[in-house]
Amino acid sequence: MSTPFEIAKKISFQKQKSYTRFIVRLSIAATSISVAAIIITLSIVNGFQESISEKVFKFWGHIRIGSVSGLPIENQAGLKLKNSKIERITPFAIQSSVLSYKQDIEGVIVKGIPTNYNIPFLIKGKSFEPTQSNDSSNNNNIIISDALAIKLNIPLDSSIRLYFMNNGSVQQRKMKVIGWYHSGIEDYDRQFVLTDIKMLQQLNQAKHPIDGYSISLKENNTITTVADEIQAELPKNLVATSITDYYPQIFDWINVQTVNRNVIITILLIIAIVNLLTCLFILMLERVNMIGTLTALGASDGFIRSIFLYQASFICWLGIGIGTFIGVGFSIMQKQFGWIQLDETAYFIKTMPIKMYASQIILVIIGTAVVSYLSFLIPTLWIKKINPAKAIKFD
Repeated sequence: MSTPFEIAKKISFQKQKSYTRFIVRLSIAATSISVAAIIITLSIVNGFQESISEKVFKFWGHIRIGSVSGLPIENQAGLKLKNSKIERITPFAIQSSVLSYKQDIEGVIVKGIPTNYNIPFLIKGKSFEPTQSNDSSNNNNIIISDALAIKLNIPLDSSIRLYFMNNGSVQQRKMKVIGWYHSGIEDYDRQFVLTDIKMLQQLNQAKHPIDGYSISLKENNTITTVADEIQAELPKNLVATSITDYYPQIFDWINVQTVNRNVIITILLIIAIVNLLTCLFILMLERVNMIGTLTALGASDGFIRSIFLYQASFICWLGIGIGTFIGVGFSIMQKQFGWIQLDETAYFIKTMPIKMYASQIILVIIGTAVVSYLSFLIPTLWIKKINPAKAIKFD
């Protein structure tokens, strides 16, 4: 092992109590906290962005297709697309209504979907039973949110009435509540109820008209690209729009988290750099006598610089290792046990979500090390300015 390494190890990890030992430990702790905080920040922001995005995608799909005019789509054969990135195409119909239960009423939006559709966020009761094209057994079944059920005190299997305004006249339908859903997004839970699409089609005395198609993709990181590809396949009277453009307020809020994440990481890196710079300056100042003695004995500036770079490396890698362990450990524990709870009305989710990417953790480790080493070079430039005769007398 090289002489600079042995000297650095001896002065960094000496067993007797000393000021150097305290500074080294303090710097390792500060570096660990910075690295751990960066990893935890990345995990939390990743979790928020993925969890909230997935909630919207489950409810509406990734891409919505509608008519250019906004009128119902007349499509007898259904929509046929060749894009291999599409996982599922689901027709839907939407109509405003008034829900009545006993003496209470509430304005709602009725979303009609096929009976073979997998109901998202179903927490109680059952889904619609798949039926044949001429079967109307699901027409009087409805699924509402738990928020609406609690607000109006509507139990499962109870009967409610929906009132629709069609062509100037009021039409009503008696419906049976077969399930509750809970998305956690207040705008959805407060407004939308789900029913068989055939019910709305019969209500409007039409066989096949729908309001649009929701398209779910196999991968959600290419939504804009796939939307453009789908648009190229569609007739001129239909338009494909990314769901992020339909709900910009939600996705803008999600994107703001990226800005917050970058600001926090930048601040933490600055704190870590200042900490390491200060630490190395103090360690060098305390070892002025040693620097002067080594210089007088013929040691080169590079030799002395290597000693402090090794010492800084001990601090850097121990801090990175401990910080990575703490950050990853905390993230795994939160993901496993969900100890930290949130206000769902504000954050759309009850438990603080965690999503870790190995590539990000590796980037944090490498990035912190590179920035640290670049920072270490600044204090070592001071070695050239030290006069051996004065340094030996320094106290």
